[in-house]
Amino acid sequence: MKVITVANNKGGVGKTMQCYQLASFLASKGHKVLTIDFDSQANLSSTLGVNVARTLIPEWLIGDIESKDVIVPTEGKYDFHENLFIIPSSRHLASLSKLLILSESEVRKHAGRKERLLRLRLSQLHEEFDYVVIDTPPMLGDELIMSLVASDKILIPTQAQDYSIDGLEELMDTFEIIKDTENPGLSFAIIPSMVNMRRKIERARMEELSQMFDITPAIRNLVEMQESISLKKPVFMMGKRSKSKEDYEKLWESIGIE
Repeated sequence: MKVITVANNKGGVGKTMQCYQLASFLASKGHKVLTIDFDSQANLSSTLGVNVARTLIPEWLIGDIESKDVIVPTEGKYDFHENLFIIPSSRHLASLSKLLILSESEVRKHAGRKERLLRLRLSQLHEEFDYVVIDTPPMLGDELIMSLVASDKILIPTQAQDYSIDGLEELMDTFEIIKDTENPGLSFAIIPSMVNMRRKIERARMEELSQMFDITPAIRNLVEMQESISLKKPVFMMGKRSKSKEDYEKLWESIGIE
């Protein structure tokens, strides 16, 4: 089972979009995929046709309930949904940090440190899923740290803009700490997202990014992307002339997704 987290501590860079496209694509290839919506806004959950009044993620993490009590099938009209499952989110997830503090003694007994809780829970699912895809909130909180500890790879969508690029420094510092202390096999890929290559300033920022990091092929800021979310139809299902489909085919190839 391979675990992939999509993360950036800045909002509005296309994290949920990347999660939806990746998880749907993998499921369409016959892989059994579990998505985890760690963002209390629950956008990934609603895009995958699942809405819950109260998420059970905190209780699952501390061991009060089993995985079978929190994993639900996604809903949609396309066949790939048969292979796609989700642990959904809700606004209740905002209380996670508080609950972890209150449950500190139990956490220490079972996982040692709270950062290792997700890895412990996912270790119980290796026989059930081929991939886990995790959507994270736009902050360096418990959800993101646990996801980095549990993951094989982190995908970092970022816009070709000053504030977005500046925000990478803090995230990459955290990545290096986790890699050194908890997860030596963790790797990353930076995805230029929502890029308008007609703008000179964005082309310049893309050049800066490529000098600082190895970056993937860019995902352009196209109307098709928003249509994909509103129609709940992933870009791989769009026509042969779709520019969005073309962008994602290049992206998946560059990071070894098949």
